[in-house]
Amino acid sequence: HVGRLPVAFHDAKKTGELVSRIMSDVEGIRNLIGTGLVELAGGLLTAALAFVVLMWLSPPMTLLTVGCLGAFGVVLFQGLRVLRPIFRQRGEIYADVTGRLTESLGGVRVVKGYHAEAREAAVFAGGVRRILDNVFRTLGTTSLLSLASTVLLGVGGAAVMFLGAREILAGRMTVGEFFTYTMVLGFLVGPFFQIAGIGSQLTEALAGLERTRDVLRERPEDEDPRRTVSLSEVRGDVEFEDVRFSYTEEGEPVLRGVSLQSRPGTATALVGPSGAGKSTIIGLVCAFHSPQSGRVLVDGVDLTTVRLDSYRRRLGVVLQETFLFDGSIRENVAFARPEARGEEIEEACRLAHVGEFALDFADGYDTIVGERGVRLSGGQRQRVAIARAILADPRILILDEATSSLDSESEALIQEGLAWLMGGRTTFVIAHRLSTIRRADQILVVEKGEIVERGTHGELLDAAGRYHAMYTTQHGLTSNLFLAPGEEARGAPGKEGEDRQPA
Repeated sequence: HVGRLPVAFHDAKKTGELVSRIMSDVEGIRNLIGTGLVELAGGLLTAALAFVVLMWLSPPMTLLTVGCLGAFGVVLFQGLRVLRPIFRQRGEIYADVTGRLTESLGGVRVVKGYHAEAREAAVFAGGVRRILDNVFRTLGTTSLLSLASTVLLGVGGAAVMFLGAREILAGRMTVGEFFTYTMVLGFLVGPFFQIAGIGSQLTEALAGLERTRDVLRERPEDEDPRRTVSLSEVRGDVEFEDVRFSYTEEGEPVLRGVSLQSRPGTATALVGPSGAGKSTIIGLVCAFHSPQSGRVLVDGVDLTTVRLDSYRRRLGVVLQETFLFDGSIRENVAFARPEARGEEIEEACRLAHVGEFALDFADGYDTIVGERGVRLSGGQRQRVAIARAILADPRILILDEATSSLDSESEALIQEGLAWLMGGRTTFVIAHRLSTIRRADQILVVEKGEIVERGTHGELLDAAGRYHAMYTTQHGLTSNLFLAPGEEARGAPGKEGEDRQPA
């Protein structure tokens, strides 16, 4: 269920918190159903039969016993009502601690790089202290509950013995009948002691059930009743019609009236400063989000009405932060199309130049990459991600800084694979290195959620606007990076990247 929830839900939650809810919250329910409830059901059936026998032996003594048990039930109910928010809070603390622990372990290189082990240990110790305080509160409440139940049942037992002695002295009950009564009384009282014993377990399970239901109330994105259109084929004609979007209802708009069209088989590049809205546009193309107003059309169909399973299998995504699973290189490439044949996987690796480093390993394509691909360099991880996209054979391709982690030599090789991959496909490219997008069919300059310029590389340079300034500044910084102090650059790059001679 969690895997089917929208990206916005995952963006708002910590991974460790979700893991805690999936694994820990339902564990209490499993324990309750597997042990407590089964035993309790049998005990309650025994108590019902014992009640019938006791009423036959002595109605007055039985009514007195039921009164004591009723008072015990009231105390138990009040105690469990106090315990429930404590257990719910414990679950939330566990989720917070697990979330931070997951982040700390995942970012161990950053932690060690800044010598922050002691700080992270202190943060973890603070979380454990919160758990310990919660446990003490739980123990205090359960101890009081146990004390109250023991006192009530002790008082009830003494009252029954007193009343039984009077019945015997009055000749209304024999000693044998009283002995029988006390034996059967144990079958009636036993399940109530059992309820007290599993009461905390029951309350903890109910608190976990509440947290689980909070997640289950979230509607999966593929259950949107508007999504009824199944795309049998995707040509790749993507169009935005006056799209406006913000991540929260009252939040600042991220996109303000964006309109664009990307024809099938063309490449559209998105450039602009960080936070301009480029990744949001890509998220809308991937149907990770839906616009507040306006429409995103794919082949003329409103994307909010399209079944996601029929659309996303036509998508290929290469993100800047490459994610690899803890498996082999072959398994990570085949993730895009698990049914692919071995030769298809190796061909995709050849086009992405994965074999150039994979075959240097002893296990070749069966080399284990480690969690998040930690055993590979950043450039190697991106080559594997590009091979994964090549194997997917998508109709719409998303490249988010796909060559950002590559050196110049590797980038030149990868560009060959990307050129093959982009052929005949609708491609959206986010790039900060403007030299990589000069061949795009259209370049969109995005600033503050609006498209301020659009055109080809040459047209935008001729316009001498925002793109021209960005391109000139970027290449000026590159050319000046390794100049000696006092040495001047020989000139800014021209329209096609050639050096212009200074006037």
